[in-house]
Amino acid sequence: MEIREYKNIDEVGWIHCRVLAFLDTAYFDNVLQEKEKYENPAIELVAVENGQIVGLLDIEYEIKERTVCSRGSGLGGMIWHIAVHPDYRREGIGGQLLRKAEQIARTKNLNRLEAWTRDDDWVQNWYEKTGFQKVDSYLHVYLEGHEEIQSNILDLKPVHTFAHYVGRDHQMIKDKFSRVHECVCYEKTF
Repeated sequence: MEIREYKNIDEVGWIHCRVLAFLDTAYFDNVLQEKEKYENPAIELVAVENGQIVGLLDIEYEIKERTVCSRGSGLGGMIWHIAVHPDYRREGIGGQLLRKAEQIARTKNLNRLEAWTRDDDWVQNWYEKTGFQKVDSYLHVYLEGHEEIQSNILDLKPVHTFAHYVGRDHQMIKDKFSRVHECVCYEKTF
């Protein structure tokens, strides 16, 4: 297996890998049709096995403090995507991608990485095993059908809504709506 920089010709394989990797996670419906382009510089890596993209890691990083990351001091990088194809999990690919990205991040004078993820225990355990610490959270709330919110626009009736809940009464929100995910911030300093 080879860990290398992403190339534009990798886009279809990158998308396939990300979609398959996210299917059994709380981000199952976060489907992209093309690879994101970043406003700031980025570390974009892929893991390739027999010509197939089997893992990916994208980190957009700061050249000016607090322009990408939401916390900390100094220059940081935001992990926007990390994924391993389901057929290749538990082979250490995610860890290899992260180690290579950390090496590159140090050469860019970054002092930390930040990542936001949802409430999949196995994903959170991976972040903790690789040296990240949980530093913040809020809720992602999906409202569908009968779970109404009011609109200030006459005759506009939201049917599907995605919202951030940043208040403190998490249990009230979890009791009121059927699909609620804790969105957790992990940070690793070096």
